[in-house]
Amino acid sequence: MTTADATDGLGQHATLRVVLISAAAALGGFLFGFDTAVINGAVEAIRGSFALDATQTGFAVSCALLGSALGAWYAGMLANRWGRVRTMQVAAVLLVVTALGSGLATSLWDLIVWRLVGGIGVGVASVIAPTYIAEVSPAQVRGRLGSLQQLAIVLGIFAALLSDAWLAGASGGASHLWWLGLATWRWMFLLAVVPALIYGALVLAIPESPRYLVAKGRLADARTVLRQVLAIRSDRALDSKLQDIEDSLRSEHRPRLRDLRGTFAGLLPVVWIGILLSVFQQFVGINVIFYYSSTLWHSVGFSEADAFKITVVTSIVNVLVTLVAIALVDRIGRKPLLAIGSAGMAITLGMMAWCFSQATGSGDTLSLPGALGMVALVAANAYVVFFGVSWGPVVWVLLGEMFPNRIRATALAVAASAQWLANFAITSTFPALAQIGLTFAYGLYAGFALLSLIFVLYAVRETKGVELEDMHG
Repeated sequence: MTTADATDGLGQHATLRVVLISAAAALGGFLFGFDTAVINGAVEAIRGSFALDATQTGFAVSCALLGSALGAWYAGMLANRWGRVRTMQVAAVLLVVTALGSGLATSLWDLIVWRLVGGIGVGVASVIAPTYIAEVSPAQVRGRLGSLQQLAIVLGIFAALLSDAWLAGASGGASHLWWLGLATWRWMFLLAVVPALIYGALVLAIPESPRYLVAKGRLADARTVLRQVLAIRSDRALDSKLQDIEDSLRSEHRPRLRDLRGTFAGLLPVVWIGILLSVFQQFVGINVIFYYSSTLWHSVGFSEADAFKITVVTSIVNVLVTLVAIALVDRIGRKPLLAIGSAGMAITLGMMAWCFSQATGSGDTLSLPGALGMVALVAANAYVVFFGVSWGPVVWVLLGEMFPNRIRATALAVAASAQWLANFAITSTFPALAQIGLTFAYGLYAGFALLSLIFVLYAVRETKGVELEDMHG
């Protein structure tokens, strides 16, 4: 029986259970967004507390991303050995530990160590959540459920920026002493303990991936999970689905990096596409907005309080457009959304580069004349709109579903590692690029957005509605 025949016996929509299970797994994305964005409000305070120069500041902000690349690299191996759920539990523990360690750091290197540990947890969560969601979701709604990962990420970013703004406002500034004699920026990190504990508790209650269970020969358990998470109308359809999964894994052996080897520059073409999707998602500079925006808007004339408010508004925009993406991804498809996003980002980043080419002064005296500050602000938010409706959620959807079953966890780990390394490269170099000139920095990101459009048009294939068992390398 074919996959198409099998799907005739499956409901057209996810059950409430699969939505709740996917949401619980996606909470790892919330911690991903919170942990990486919380540094935004603490940058200037950390710089002052530890007397950092531009290079040290860039590394303090971005060092967690190196840990994330490491966590993502090993996440596939851990997921294939221990299972998807147990690996998510490990990520939760690491994220609790890093929140405490970062908040109580006594020196720059102490902070860096804990940020690296937290990065490992974030990297693991970034790989396992989309893998798990793709493996428990019906094909008809897999894009929408996969987009929950990005929705959780942007909600995490919003929560981090909102909490930063509230803490700074309540205490009088990020560098001011507050509760228990600790500086406010320390409480920005410590607050992450709460969602990390909630994440750890929720992943204790979700079932293991049916595809992992089939790969381990636990067919009875896989049958039970499939009956729970898919809207089954007949035992015949359930048997067929199990058979499809078994067939796709028939040649399965312990996943290894060598499984990704191919004739195209040493890797399978689908692996290169996944890597480039990850790299372009970061090279368009999105995390510059979320890591440095408070400092950026403050530097061009906005007050510290207004800079925090602008950053929070930008994160709200990001959340709203991600909801739009969730509504569209299974209707118009992955590829059209990516193409629209690339074109829009190229235009808006180019506009930001032009605005900053008109700036006067430099460093702390930089300012935008006349109405250009507002134009730059509008362009920045329009850029976030185009990213949030396309490359933000769609890349995670594609990475969770585009690889064949036998290499999915391993290939996604490689692609996610590339994404974190690209994120590190962009984030750590921005302070130095900003010293050269914001026109150069945003012009560079605009160039990458244009290249991403060409890449999408010629290399990315549509996966809307395709069963995971029918994905080929």
